[in-house]
Amino acid sequence: MKVLITGGAGYLGTELVIKLNQCLEVSEIIVYDNLWKNNYNLFLHSQIKKGKVTFVKGELLDSRKLEKVLQGVDVVYHLAARVAARLVNASHHLYEQINNWGTAELVYAVERSNVKKFIYASSIAVYGDSTEQFNENSIPNPKTYYGSSKLRGEEHVARLMSKIDTYTFRIGNVYGYGTSMRFDTVVNKFMFDAEFKNRIKILGDGNQKRAFINIERLTNILSDLKTSGIKSGTYNAVEYNMSVNDLVEIIKNMMPETEMLFVSQHLKLRNIEVKPDERIIDISGINDEAFNEQLLEFKKALENSVKL
Repeated sequence: MKVLITGGAGYLGTELVIKLNQCLEVSEIIVYDNLWKNNYNLFLHSQIKKGKVTFVKGELLDSRKLEKVLQGVDVVYHLAARVAARLVNASHHLYEQINNWGTAELVYAVERSNVKKFIYASSIAVYGDSTEQFNENSIPNPKTYYGSSKLRGEEHVARLMSKIDTYTFRIGNVYGYGTSMRFDTVVNKFMFDAEFKNRIKILGDGNQKRAFINIERLTNILSDLKTSGIKSGTYNAVEYNMSVNDLVEIIKNMMPETEMLFVSQHLKLRNIEVKPDERIIDISGINDEAFNEQLLEFKKALENSVKL
């Protein structure tokens, strides 16, 4: 089985490459990435030896290169995106270029290829915000440029549904220790700041709720999709829902010396809760580990990574 992963050098992409590299049924993995964040950890710290993983530096809007790299590919994981958790309403043009039209170019190329399975990493940002919990039947109503661009990407991907096995995963806030970590997401940033700065900065009143998923669990879901028999469709990939204040309380219990700094407490920020999708339990497994236990493992990983 030959696999292509767009955005394969990113936070999620690196963990997926590591996972798939261990699968005997996967004979070749092509990482397609433009390295716009200058993140080279996949090459330096993933411990992946030369063999079935190859790298192609390229843009999603480069249709000729996409068609060339798709030759002989069986499964495509489309993870590449313009993402900026704290600037979701900035750089509207870049969101559209990459998340919308870049996805369109990839879909066009896949339509002209012999790809058998396509997996798209979308976002729960397509739902917008609400005081009610969203589920797989909720109608998307994005409130940010980022969310809008991801939804438009979904519309391009939907063209493949009648042709090949196609999966759109609306992914929650991803957290957890990884080789190519992002520190602009709420859990990762809080854990880093608590561990190394002894201070957490909370924007707004902290009552805003978010939906989360651990990166290891998400990687397992995506990896198992290559051989799973679930139907083509759109799925929500989340595990937990909690407020920022609840998250801070868990971290405070783990690291009591951490100072809490509230900024602009008068602000009431967007609220997004998403019900875990029961349809993917068979491929994701039942998570018996509590959220605070996962954060404790995260803390230990941060501690063990420090060289004195």
